[in-house]
Amino acid sequence: MDILDNIRPEARQDIIELEQKIARFKKGEIEEDKFKLYRLTRGVYGQRQSGVQMIRIKLPYGHLTSAQLTKIADVSDTYSTGNLHLTTRQDIQLHYVKMEDSPQLWAELEKVEVTLREACGNTVRNVTASPDAGIHPDEPFDVSPYAQAFTDYFLRNPICQDMGRKIKVAFASDHRDTAFTYFHDIGFIPLLRESSSGTIKGFKVVIGGGLGAQAMVAQTAYEFLAEDELLPFSEALLRVFDRYGERANRNKARLKFLIKKIGLNTIMELVESERKGLARQKIAIDNSQQEITLPQEHAIPYVTIKDKDAFVSWQKTNVFEQKQAGFFGVWIRVSLGDIASHTARKLAQLVKKYAADDIRVTANQGLLIKYVRPQLLPYLYAQLEKLGLSKAGFGSTHDITSCPGSDTCNLAVTNSTALTSQLEKLLHDEFHELISEQHIKIKISGCMNACGQHMAAHIGFHGSSIKNGTLVIPAMQVVIGGGVDLSGQGFIAEKIIKLPTKRIPQALAMLLQHYRTHQLPKELFNDFYYRLGKMHFYQLLKPLAQLESLRQEDYQDWGKTEDFVPEIGVGECASVMLDVIGTIIDESQERLHWAFKSIEEGAFADAVYNTYSSFIIGAKALLLSEDIKCNSQVKILEQFEDHFGHHTLFQYDAGFKEFVLQMKKQAPEQNFSLSYFNDAQAFLERVVLHRKSQLKEGTDDKLVVSDFYKA
Repeated sequence: MDILDNIRPEARQDIIELEQKIARFKKGEIEEDKFKLYRLTRGVYGQRQSGVQMIRIKLPYGHLTSAQLTKIADVSDTYSTGNLHLTTRQDIQLHYVKMEDSPQLWAELEKVEVTLREACGNTVRNVTASPDAGIHPDEPFDVSPYAQAFTDYFLRNPICQDMGRKIKVAFASDHRDTAFTYFHDIGFIPLLRESSSGTIKGFKVVIGGGLGAQAMVAQTAYEFLAEDELLPFSEALLRVFDRYGERANRNKARLKFLIKKIGLNTIMELVESERKGLARQKIAIDNSQQEITLPQEHAIPYVTIKDKDAFVSWQKTNVFEQKQAGFFGVWIRVSLGDIASHTARKLAQLVKKYAADDIRVTANQGLLIKYVRPQLLPYLYAQLEKLGLSKAGFGSTHDITSCPGSDTCNLAVTNSTALTSQLEKLLHDEFHELISEQHIKIKISGCMNACGQHMAAHIGFHGSSIKNGTLVIPAMQVVIGGGVDLSGQGFIAEKIIKLPTKRIPQALAMLLQHYRTHQLPKELFNDFYYRLGKMHFYQLLKPLAQLESLRQEDYQDWGKTEDFVPEIGVGECASVMLDVIGTIIDESQERLHWAFKSIEEGAFADAVYNTYSSFIIGAKALLLSEDIKCNSQVKILEQFEDHFGHHTLFQYDAGFKEFVLQMKKQAPEQNFSLSYFNDAQAFLERVVLHRKSQLKEGTDDKLVVSDFYKA
C-alpha cells in the first residue's frame, strides 16, 4: 500500500501483517479462533451485527490533537458511519467497519501517529488518566508523561501479547482519584516526598481492582513508589500475572482473582523474585511538561448571547480556572458519547484557533479543551452552541454515562442508549436543579460487564432480564452507593433490586425525590444511602418489581417496538483457544522467531521473554496431546515435569520448571539470551520429534478447542 509511506516502521509491519492475515483467513488458511485472537490485539472487534467490526482507536490518557481528531472524523466518513463514539476508557470507537478495510483505516490513522495496536484483547489496554492532568490546581505534578511512558513501554512488549486476561491501568492527577484507580488492575496516584536530596516524585500504587460481575476495590501495593521504579515494578507484576494467572476459567482470570486467591503479600513476594530478570532495575521517565502551544491572542469576536441564563449555567458547570494563571479549562458534555464527524471537524478547527492543541477524551464520554482565555468564553460558548455541544452540567447528575448496549455489543442484554435519553429527559423536566450536582452520578451498562462503569456510580443500572411465565421482560439491576468520596476513597455500588426496564425512570425519580425530601443538611447522596442502608432502598423500590400490573409495553425494551428476546452473543474480550497441536507448535516456533529477531536488534529482555513463551507454548502442545489440561503457565511447567520429566528427550538436571524459570534469576544480557534461546530451540526440536512419534503410533491430530483451557 502506497499509504504506508512515511509512517512508523513498526506500525507499517503491523498493518502489512494484518492485511496478509485477513487474506489468509478469508481463504480458510487460518482457523477462525486463532484469527480472532490475532485481530483483537489489533483493535478489530466483532459487533452484534454479522459481517462488520467495531474498530477501537487507542488514545493514551485520552489525548488528541486537532489534526488527530480531524483524521479520525475523515476515517469515520470513509470506512464507518460518520459517528465517533467516545468511551469510558478514553478511546474512540468506530462501528460498522468491513474487516478488509481495517488495514487501510489503520494506515490512515498512522499518518497522525494514532494506533489500533492492543486496543482490545488480552493486553495492556488503553492507559487512562484524569483528563485535567497538567492543569488542575491541586495536582502534585502532571501525570500525563508517565501515562505516555507506560503506554510506550508495554506497547508490543512480549510480556503482554497474550496474557490470561486484559490489564487496565489508570493515573489519577491527585488524591481526588478522578481516574478511578480503585477499580483498575494497576492504579497510580501522584505524591511528593521530601528527602535529604530534595523533593522526590512518586506514586501511591494500588493493584487488583475491577468492576464486572464480581467487583473489587484495589489494594495498596505501595504507599510511595519512586517514579523511576514505576515501570520495573509494573513489568515484574505483569510477569507474575502472566505466569500464575488463571487461564482455564475466563471469569476468574483477572488480576483481582489471583490476588484474592494467593494474597497480596504473596503477590508482592513473587514480584520481588522477578526483579533480577528485568533489563533495568530503575527506569527514568522524562517527566518534563509537555510543550504546549498556547493559542494566539485574537481580537475578540463580537457575539450576542441570546439565553444568558443558559450561558451562566454553562460557565458554572463546564468551565474552571486552570493552575496556569489567566487560562480556563472547558468541559464539553457529549450526549451518549456520540459526536458526528462533521461536528468533530468543526470542533477541531475551533480548538486549533482558540485553545491549546491538546484535547482530552474523558471517562464520562465527554471532552476537555484547555488554555482558553477568559475573554473568549462567550464566543466559544456561542460556537459550541452552533455545534450542539453547549449543554451545561458536565459531570453532573444530568450527564449520564452509558455504553452502546445492544445497539452494537455482542454481550449486551438490553438497550442502554435509549434508556439514557429517557432518563436525561426526566432529569431536565423534573430535577433541573441537579444540573450542577456533582455527587450523584448515574451510569448505565447493557450487561454486568460494566463498560458503562455502573458499579462506580452513585446510582447505576445494568442490563438483565426477568422471566414471567413463558415470557421474558427486559430489566435493569439497580445498584447504589458507588463512586469516590471527598477524601478519594473508592466504593463499589451495592445491588438493590432488579426491575423491568420500562420502570427505571420511575425508580430514578423515586430515589431522587426520596433524597430531596429526607436528606440531612448538606448530606451527600452516598452518605444518605449508607445511613439508611440497603434494605431501606430495597423496600422503597420493591413495589416497582411487582409483575401483576405489567403492560404490553413492559415486554419491549427502550427504543424497540417488538417483544424482548434476550440475544447474548459471545464476547471477544478474552483470548481464544488455538485449534490443533500442530498449530500450537507452530506458534511456539513463531515466538522463537520473534526472540531471534530481538537478539539481532539487541533487545535482549524481549528476546528472553519470547524464548520463555516458546518453552511454555511447546510444553502446552504436548500436554494437550495427552489430554492434560492446565489453568496457568506455572501449572504447565509443573505438569510437563510430572508427565514428561522421565522421558529421555526431556530430562533436565534441576527439573523442567527450574530450567525454564532460570530467566527469573539471570539478567537479560546478550550471553544469557543467546544460550537460553539455543536451549529453547533444542527443546522445540524435541517437541516436534516427540509429536511425530505420537502420530506414527496412530494418535489422531485431535482438536483441542476448549472454553476451559486458554493457557
